[in-house]
Amino acid sequence: MIGLIGKKIGMTQVFAPDNSQLGVTAIVAGPCPILMVMDKNIQLGFDAVKEKSLKKAQLGLYKKLNITPRKVIKDLSKEANVEYKVGDELKVDLFCEGDFVDVSGISIGKGFAGGMKRWHWKGGPRTHGSTSHRRVGSIGSSTTPGRVFRGHHMPGHMGAKNATVQNLKIIKVDLANNLLLVEGGVPGHKNGYLVVTKAIKKRVKK
Repeated sequence: MIGLIGKKIGMTQVFAPDNSQLGVTAIVAGPCPILMVMDKNIQLGFDAVKEKSLKKAQLGLYKKLNITPRKVIKDLSKEANVEYKVGDELKVDLFCEGDFVDVSGISIGKGFAGGMKRWHWKGGPRTHGSTSHRRVGSIGSSTTPGRVFRGHHMPGHMGAKNATVQNLKIIKVDLANNLLLVEGGVPGHKNGYLVVTKAIKKRVKK
């Protein structure tokens, strides 16, 4: 679905009408100029960048389109029965308060992590002389199948992967500051780039 490219600012709290506190994430989303219109997708840009940091071919394309060069470029699916033109800008008024969105980004990297932290293993026995409290333990049989299956949960690099949090409710839309307040946490670190799209599974306003 159509959406916007944005940047995570951080988390804060707001008060709901019933005076309860809500933890929200502030996201600067857009304005995102349309760089290309394809059959099923449109190409959006975000976050202006200096011309000297681009290659000549890239710079020539932006000059041809008469658009300020952008640092981040993403392809998003078009909405049906909506006409898009190169050069038009998509802003946060694409969403309304109460809408639900899916937010995608690169999760925070945790470095090398053991299996219990990475995969939430229960752990081994802590008594009766056991010395395997947090260790991997047996990972496969020696005869059948005689190998370790691909994808087996093991210690390794944790985080720094594409992640999506679905069905987050939009608490506030600030068009003047290109700001979205989304209930709950989103992937990535502060100032990390995100893609905010209309929720696939949940469309009903509350």
